[in-house]
Amino acid sequence: MLTNKTTNQLISTNLVHAKSFWQQAIGLMFHQKQDLIMYFNQERTISLHNFFVFFPLEIIILNEKKQVIEIRKEFRPFTFYRARNKGFYCIELAVNSSKNKCELHDFLDF
Repeated sequence: MLTNKTTNQLISTNLVHAKSFWQQAIGLMFHQKQDLIMYFNQERTISLHNFFVFFPLEIIILNEKKQVIEIRKEFRPFTFYRARNKGFYCIELAVNSSKNKCELHDFLDF
């Protein structure tokens, strides 16, 4: 479950956790719409591609305190994205009911 602690709003109940390199590499490719969170063991620049994901995503980058430091509202299929800020977590929101429920500097909980 993913919630916005700042606004006390539920963002997603169907959240897939990708902790291994393999899970992160596959991501949402060839999957139905679901929300995904990637965990990294250190702060890093996050680069993503949206190949073989046939629906747009909202990308949220979090710091080590789970604070939103970057949001990409429309990450279209078959494109690349490189975050401007280094992060510890990357959330990919695919389900329309999950999108647009947080802003920069909000704190999330999962």
